[in-house]
Amino acid sequence: MATPKKRQSHCVTRQRRSHDKLAPINLQDCPSCKEKILPHRVCPFCGYYKGKKVISIKEAKPKTK
Repeated sequence: MATPKKRQSHCVTRQRRSHDKLAPINLQDCPSCKEKILPHRVCPFCGYYKGKKVISIKEAKPKTK
């Protein structure tokens, strides 16, 4: 197996790593409730997908002690 003859500089190392950055999460507005959701998924806030009610969401009840 080949071994490097010279040490890589910081500049070369950082140039190589410049493409390793993370992409931001692509969030969209839900057409019915305007909350931010991931695309192509049922809205966890209202239960709609493509304008149709898919799942029923229970209202959050206040916690009592």
